[in-house]
Amino acid sequence: MSDIEARLRAIGAERYHANHPFHGLLHGGKLNRGQVQAWALNRYYYQSRIPLKDAALIARTPDSDIRRLWRQRLDDHDGVAPGDGGIARWLKLTDGLGLDRAYVLSEAGILPATKFAVDAYVAFVRERPLLEAIASSLTEMFSPGIISNRVSGMLAGYDFVTAETLSYFNARLSQAPRDADWALAYVKQHAVTAELQDAVANALIFKCNVLWAQLDALHHAYVAPGMIPPGAFVPAP
Repeated sequence: MSDIEARLRAIGAERYHANHPFHGLLHGGKLNRGQVQAWALNRYYYQSRIPLKDAALIARTPDSDIRRLWRQRLDDHDGVAPGDGGIARWLKLTDGLGLDRAYVLSEAGILPATKFAVDAYVAFVRERPLLEAIASSLTEMFSPGIISNRVSGMLAGYDFVTAETLSYFNARLSQAPRDADWALAYVKQHAVTAELQDAVANALIFKCNVLWAQLDALHHAYVAPGMIPPGAFVPAP
């Protein structure tokens, strides 16, 4: 393993949002239905902005090989036809949890902190150097583990969750490693100076912070102290 790869994996081990207490509650069956709804609703905003982030990266590179490879990510999330792709599967999750689809699509109940964090990620990919933009995607190196824990834990912990409800995660078990392998190889090839390696590491830290901040907001609003901002989703009693 190269030094830069070891450095990136150490960042993930310390900072990836799998370590956040909210995920411990979610995967351990410790949340109520309304709290799980709040998680799925806010995560929808993140899912819906991934294609915008990917399209921004595609639009800024003159390298047709990168554009061709990165287009897979658009197909993964937007699908190749209506009702296909990751966003459509995430809406099946919110449907299965009893959230009104029109309300989810309106984005009216999203936490302000969720919007700030996710929008900052899209801006980062659009504005920072291409190497840093690609490196920020490397949280996908760590996602298969959290996905496996999430699916098994939620199926065991919640009687209102089914395997069909969680179908979004099935495809990600193969998509995320594929994408991470390519992005890691690109970073290892192009981060050839100490300065560039620092920039790559900081890009991954930034992305970890984006994910962590979303869970901080969920925990603050829906777990403790339970301060839901005005206008945000309020679970049914």
